[in-house]
Parts: sequence; structure tokens; C-alpha cells
Amino acid sequence: MTGNGPLSGLKVIEFTHMVMGPTVGHILASLDADVTRVEPIGGDQTRRLKGSGSGYFPMYNRHKKSICLNLKSENGLAIAKKLCANADILVENFRPGALDKLGLDYESLSAENPRLIYCSEKGFLPGPYENRTALDEVAQMMGGLAYMTGPPGKPLRAGASVIDVTGGMFGVIAILAAIEQRHHSGRGQKVIASLFETTLYLVGQHMAQFAVSGVPAAPMPARISAWAIYDVFETKDAPIFIGVVTDSLWQKFCKIFALDDLWADEDLRLNNDRVAARDRIIPQIRDLIMGFTRQEIIDKLDGSGLPFAAIGRPEDMFDDPHLCASGGLENVTLDDGNSTQLPTLPIMMDGVRPNKHAALPRAGDDSASILAQMGYDAADILSMKNSGDIE
Repeated sequence: MTGNGPLSGLKVIEFTHMVMGPTVGHILASLDADVTRVEPIGGDQTRRLKGSGSGYFPMYNRHKKSICLNLKSENGLAIAKKLCANADILVENFRPGALDKLGLDYESLSAENPRLIYCSEKGFLPGPYENRTALDEVAQMMGGLAYMTGPPGKPLRAGASVIDVTGGMFGVIAILAAIEQRHHSGRGQKVIASLFETTLYLVGQHMAQFAVSGVPAAPMPARISAWAIYDVFETKDAPIFIGVVTDSLWQKFCKIFALDDLWADEDLRLNNDRVAARDRIIPQIRDLIMGFTRQEIIDKLDGSGLPFAAIGRPEDMFDDPHLCASGGLENVTLDDGNSTQLPTLPIMMDGVRPNKHAALPRAGDDSASILAQMGYDAADILSMKNSGDIE
């Protein structure tokens, strides 16, 4: 966006950490909402995570401002409440009751600011589980996603924080719906999105499969595919995924690879018949694909309408020609001053990708300017810095 995006003018205050809550703020900020993260003195611990967590902060905290407040001090808490009194949206994802104890609960804040939309990102929606601690992996294990991802008897979490991110997306959906409702009612509301229920929505297709067929869905590595050719195949140098998902594509596939004998077999003309004959077809196809390099297969299939994909790694995406040409990556200046590129929102609006340079806010980078805009003078700001109320 350009500073005049669809959410321009909306003020968002964020009390978040890790992935789920920051995802909400990142999406809103990428659409030009004015998002301010309230961090503890010293900054959010997510900034310092190592290993698989080292990418959390740069990915989900672009386009935001940062103010560091000591919420245990009278001045720090007063500033936080004043920020909320002038906000359109609040986003939080701390354990149940954590903000309530500080008077930052929806009931208290909405009494002062009735138009406030208060988004809580939690482990569970209200019910018997609501006070349990949940993480992305906990939800995947409980909700059946890990069971469906791993081979039988070996549940495996998905290879990205899919529940955190999708839960954040559902939070944004609820916020946007609440904004639309506020246009009519003049009032805000509390909305909640959760990890567990998000997982259930994602595995709902497998629940529906059981309801329709009476047969439990098998884990994906052991599933019976709806199509005979829908798999990863080895080539001379690197694997590739190929799918043949319609009868017309079967004809095209046979023509591209000169499989005259298979196309001549009328018992294979229909998809369900090919699925039944999969054990006969697949060895022949594997031998065929093994005779080509991956690039040769891509050259044959590109433009054919047949689904195919080279097996990519996350680090390969920095140089992906489609992403580089289409604005799918935006320039980001990291906390340490180094530059990189990271994915922008996977949408286009009015022919434009929400792509602009982002500099990650250092902890407390915007504290002084935000406080000045709130009416605090330089002496007050310095005094609060010296007393540890702000950073």
C-alpha cells in the first residue's frame, strides 16, 4: 500500500508476543492501519528467540511502531490506557486474564471507548478448555492436524506455524466484520479467535469425509488419493510433484509422454478406474519420469494445464522468478540494520500488491514521538525514561 490503503486512518494498539497476535497486527499494518506495539521495557522476548523462532519477529512485526512501557508502574499503565482510549482496535494474545488484572480488559476499556474493537487471540474459545495453555503445536496435536500430517502412528506438526498464522487471519476477519457492524451500530465489540477451533476448521474436510463415507480419514502419507497420479516422482536429478486430476488431463499427459499403450486402454479412460488400477500404472510412470531431468519435465508440462511443482525449500523463495517479478517479496531492514526480503500479503487489491519497504521497529523506537503526539512534553518524557516507566 502507499499510505492511503484500505485501512488507512484506523489506529491499532497491540499487546502481543510470538506469532498469533503479531500476525493480526501485521496484516492490518500491511493494509495501512496505524499499528503501535506496546512492548515491555527491554522489548518483546520474541525479538531474542533463537532456532526456529528467530524468524518470528521480522516476519510478523513489519510496518509497526514500538513503544516500551512498564505496565507495573502507574505512569506506564496510564499511558497504555490513554493509548487504548483513542484506538479503534486492540489486539492481544496473552494468557487468559493477564490484561484483565491491569484494567486493560474489554469491559473497562470499552466503558471509556465504546467504539473499541477488542481482539483476543487465545488457545480456546470459551468452554471447558479455555484456561488451558495452548501453543500452535498443542492445537495441532489436539485437533487432529498432526495425526493427519504424519504417517500412521507418528503424529507430526505441520512445517510452519499454520495454526498461529491462520488463527491470526481469523482474528482479522472478525475485526473487519466488527468494523462493518460498527458502521451501523456505532459501537465496538470483543472478538475472539483461537488456536484449537482454527485447527478444527482446517481438519473439517476430514470430519466431513467421515460423515459422508463412514470411513475415518487416513493420515495424508497413507491416504488413498482421489487421483491415480498425484504424487512426488524422482527424476534424474531432483524430485517433482505431478498431478493428473481430470480425464482430459489424462489424455494430455499420455500424449505429452507418448504413452500410447495407456491411452489405448479403455479401462483407464475414467478417473475412478485409474485409481483402482493405480498399482499397475504408477510403477510405469515412475520409470518414465526417472528417465528425465527435472527441468526436462518442467519444460514438457509448463503451459499444458497439468499441475506440477518442483520441490522447493523456503530459502529458494528469495530467488523465485515469479515472486521477484510480481512484487511478492518486499524489502525489509532488520533489527540489526541488515536488509532482506520477506513475503508480503498474498493478495492484490485494485491491481496492486501491498508491497512497500519495511524497517523493523527497534524496541521503544517510537516511544518519544508517540508520547509527544499524546501531549506529553519533553521534560515529562525524559522524567519517565529516567524512572523506568518507558523506554
